[in-house]
Amino acid sequence: MRKLLLSSIIVLTTFVFIGRLAYLQLGADAARQQLDDTAIKTIFTYPERGYIYDRNGKLLVANQPSYDIMVIPNEIEEFDKHEFCKLLNIDIEEFDKKLNIILKKNSPWLPKLFLSQLSKEKYAFLQEKMRKFKGFYIQKRSLRDYHTKHAANVLGYISQVTEWETQNKNDYNSGELIGRQGIEKQYEKELRGIKGVKHIQKDRLNRDIGSYKSGKFDTLPESGKELTLSIDIDLQAYGEYLMKNKKGGIVAIQPKTGELLSLVSTPTYAPSLLVGRDRGKNYTKMYNDSIGKPLFDRGLQATYPPGSPFKVVNALIALQEGVIDENYRVTCYHGYYYGTRGKKMGCHCPSGARRNLNIGIYESCNAYFADIYQKIINKPGDVRLGMDNWANHVKSFGMGNYLGYDLPIGQRGFVPISKYYDRRYPRWYASNSLSNAIGQGEILTTPIQLANLAAIMANRGYFYTPHILKKIDNEPLQNEYYTVPKYTSIDRKHFEPVIQGMEDVFNRPTGTARTLKVNGIRIAGKTGTAQNKIKIDGKATELTDHSIFIAFAPVEDPKIAIAVYVENGYWGSRWAGKIASLMIEKHIRGEISRTDLETYVLNDDYFIREYAKPYSGKPFRINE
Repeated sequence: MRKLLLSSIIVLTTFVFIGRLAYLQLGADAARQQLDDTAIKTIFTYPERGYIYDRNGKLLVANQPSYDIMVIPNEIEEFDKHEFCKLLNIDIEEFDKKLNIILKKNSPWLPKLFLSQLSKEKYAFLQEKMRKFKGFYIQKRSLRDYHTKHAANVLGYISQVTEWETQNKNDYNSGELIGRQGIEKQYEKELRGIKGVKHIQKDRLNRDIGSYKSGKFDTLPESGKELTLSIDIDLQAYGEYLMKNKKGGIVAIQPKTGELLSLVSTPTYAPSLLVGRDRGKNYTKMYNDSIGKPLFDRGLQATYPPGSPFKVVNALIALQEGVIDENYRVTCYHGYYYGTRGKKMGCHCPSGARRNLNIGIYESCNAYFADIYQKIINKPGDVRLGMDNWANHVKSFGMGNYLGYDLPIGQRGFVPISKYYDRRYPRWYASNSLSNAIGQGEILTTPIQLANLAAIMANRGYFYTPHILKKIDNEPLQNEYYTVPKYTSIDRKHFEPVIQGMEDVFNRPTGTARTLKVNGIRIAGKTGTAQNKIKIDGKATELTDHSIFIAFAPVEDPKIAIAVYVENGYWGSRWAGKIASLMIEKHIRGEISRTDLETYVLNDDYFIREYAKPYSGKPFRINE
């Protein structure tokens, strides 16, 4: 029995040794394990990053060659440091600092970035001299080559990975580039491509002796995929042109697909500023610009009161809830009186005028919408239930939450619910939130949410999730998340009377956008003005109002839905309405007939002089 046990142990031990030897011989052949083998040097070949085109096939982003100095610490041999520094145009102190940082890092046999982005001329000069500096070599990479001066906020930029990213992101090495912001970040996986790998066998004296296993585990690089965006770069450039010297955003959507046609944020910058050796310096300068904030995408990140364009949402909710019909009338006494103490919400309408839904929309009567808002909130007999019901309707329009578009930044905005007012007031009524009736109050939206509202109106009740990607490697986008419509809580039948009011904004003698018509194009829109208050030294100060406009066109077959938000732009038709009108005509016709309107928008000396001027005390929204 003991002999049998001893024999079994010997046999088992033999199998264990054989298994371990087999693992070491066969399993260690995995390409990934070569990275940790000091007898094998791994050299990466970096692929070309994918090209980016606009919806019409215009090339926006290509590549240009760049060259980095890499170092493998364990391979450094004695060399002339002064000569090396002179060739690289750096001083000894900078050299020592860079090398000391690298030497403190793990994996001394793996390549580390020493100096990035040499010019082609510098590369040609250094190439034959690098053999004198053992442990250092030149690594070719691709930097972005921009074929447009526009859409920096859409395209984003690339920069070197951080030390944290090399340790925590799979397959990123020191000196490698990664997408930051915009398309470059959102579609990093598609644009990046797959790097090639070459394994070099080394002898015991650390000398290269040839390809490991005859190149069995070597791979060639695969270029990144080509992306076609939904934006029209000509429309984008025109929007940035019209917004010169202004702060704000323009978002244009194709209603039938949800494709973003333009996404303008100003102030902006040329994408090429974030390429090359000056990238860091330029980025720091823009990052520290606390006034213009060129790196801040106002179309996606800025939250503002939606102003009067939000009145169309309240009109639809009132119709859906059955608290009014389109013939319901409200008398405006140059404002709306409410509460037991007779508080007044001002309005530009003449005293004693009676307005129905249609007139209320095209003349933007505050009294009309204050009245119907109270009816919505009070309908259930419990303001808490009424408020939450109203909020659910509003949220069905994509407000108060991220829309889910395919860009990496954004804001939710804010839609108040009953709990919000419970925290603010021991006891509250519809009148406590009355400013929500006219898009002021607590509600906050982003320009892209307002553009989505215009798309919902164009589609009579539904929208497609806005998105910027149209094709990958010329294959159309198939993701159901972007191709299946999302419906609001409002029945389709209620949209037509509201849309008629929006069209009459242009067509009626007292319509708030009557001077912005484009002959031959039926446009439905809504002007808006939002109060702009800030605290200065602890005191609330009212600055110049924001100018807002939403629209879609043509009414009978919508091809564009748009929202324009101009900070400190006075009333809706003053700046935002004019810009929207020009953008619509540019998109539909490709040219501008109202050159006088264009000249007015571009002749902005007055705008600059009056920018952010404290409130003058003029009658409330006299020119909405």
